[in-house]
Amino acid sequence: MADVSDVAPGDVVTVLDSGGRFIGRGLFNPRPALCCRIFTWADEALDEAWLGRRVQAAVGAREGIGREAVRLVWSEADGVPGLVVDRYGPALAVQCLTLGVARWREAIIAALRRSVGDLPVAGADDVAMAALEGFTPASGWLDRPGPDEIVVDEAGVRLGVRPGAGQKTGLYLDQAENRPRVAAADGRGTILDVFAYAGGFACHALVAGAARAVCVESSPEAVAAARRNFELNGVAGRAEVRAVNAFDELRRLDRERERFDLIVLDPPPFARGRTALAAALRGYKEINLRALRLLAPGGRLATFSCSHHVDETTFEATCRDAAADAGVRVRVIGHLPQAADHPVLLTVPETRYLKGLLLEAL
Repeated sequence: MADVSDVAPGDVVTVLDSGGRFIGRGLFNPRPALCCRIFTWADEALDEAWLGRRVQAAVGAREGIGREAVRLVWSEADGVPGLVVDRYGPALAVQCLTLGVARWREAIIAALRRSVGDLPVAGADDVAMAALEGFTPASGWLDRPGPDEIVVDEAGVRLGVRPGAGQKTGLYLDQAENRPRVAAADGRGTILDVFAYAGGFACHALVAGAARAVCVESSPEAVAAARRNFELNGVAGRAEVRAVNAFDELRRLDRERERFDLIVLDPPPFARGRTALAAALRGYKEINLRALRLLAPGGRLATFSCSHHVDETTFEATCRDAAADAGVRVRVIGHLPQAADHPVLLTVPETRYLKGLLLEAL
């Protein structure tokens, strides 16, 4: 890398090899472990024109998605590391994850409006990442107010969103294709939605015809959002939200020999670093073992991991061990990856982070 002794955090730097040959150009910040994120491998300026081209290309790549709620820009996968942009119908949510990108915020908003129209924009910055990178996080509507709530249609299910509020940017859009797929795999009986967040999986299952859903979620904000979504879809009378610890509730349900026709496990990342991997795998095995024991004969389990450090092979092996210890024979109905608006770069394996299995008890 070129000499950075007089480079300020967030500045553009040119990366060279030991022979002085050009490698790439990116944004520098000495605070995190990854001190430079490469934005281009071509010898070109990182300016507003460059940013506009990247944003326009990312938006254009989503034209065939056809959802009201869609991820428009996804960090490294769209060539703008540290930037996440989601569209919720008539509004946008922008999440900056690095100091350099946060400094580009106004230019990003201008580029987005040139591509999708003059929409209100909410900030949805991650507080922990902002502290690590050294910038003040933005939250709520930025240069002008937008609606208090937006209701989006997801494959016939209505979901309420408050852009920039709650976890992520409002919804977990990486599961937008899995929610209706999992519901269609059953569409009857009783549902247990664990780590339910805003109840998206349960809503889809109930609308598809499930008799009853139990959601387990410890966040008060998420519990309120789930109840709101049940009301929006007219299924509140068949839904129960339990504001309890998921591990404790799975153990209790196991002791009481409850049975469910469809169980969804969609936990937050258990491994945020490689040092936490062993503990994370124990956690994944525990919840899957309990869930498998709660399945009714012929019941199905949709189980996920969004931990970057747990690869697909390791996750499947953990689920296999859980099934063996639970004494349950299961077959794989399908794999459940992240939605198409979360593209995967072959050269950046971390972009394939969501792993899911749809299993059926035999």
